[in-house]
Amino acid sequence: MGLLNIVAIGLGLAMDAFAVSVSCGLAVTSVRIRYALKLALCFAFFQALMPTVGWLTGIRISGRFRGAGHWAAMLLLAYIGVKMIWGAVQRPPSPTPAHITADATAGEAPLHTLLLLAIATSLDALAAGVSFSCAGVAHITLLLADAGLIGFITLLLCLPGVYIGHRFGTAYRRKAEIAGGVILIFMGIKILLTQLLST
Repeated sequence: MGLLNIVAIGLGLAMDAFAVSVSCGLAVTSVRIRYALKLALCFAFFQALMPTVGWLTGIRISGRFRGAGHWAAMLLLAYIGVKMIWGAVQRPPSPTPAHITADATAGEAPLHTLLLLAIATSLDALAAGVSFSCAGVAHITLLLADAGLIGFITLLLCLPGVYIGHRFGTAYRRKAEIAGGVILIFMGIKILLTQLLST
């Protein structure tokens, strides 16, 4: 799919995780580097794992509709993007993240809550992994490199996201999710057009 495509998809997929890391930063009374690292690593791990699981699932079935693979990739990425934008637009502004069970002392979400949030925000990456198999990512080594890059991008965004949330609140949460959705829709269209123009 190309390095720039994967970077763009990684940025789009990471926006949900970034938005939640901002919310987690809003909930804490002070940010400890250990907590910020734990959150970012949880999110990065699942953002890397889910595309791999999705690819393994998709590679088993993509051969049945190989000719329509790029259409499937475009539709999946567009669906994820539209869902992200719709969720951001429909969500009412909230001064505190009600979905986070915070620790009573420092406001830090416990590990099991971080894991649940990481899984929830990486479900889009699962669908993206299916789209990778449809778009011609045929080798596990290439897929693991792509998934690792997506996880690394998530880590780079979520780590400062906790500090941004603590400093500025959720002012940019909605904009980040909308931007992520737009990126994914654009990448889906680009994959389709590249295939159509090359035939």
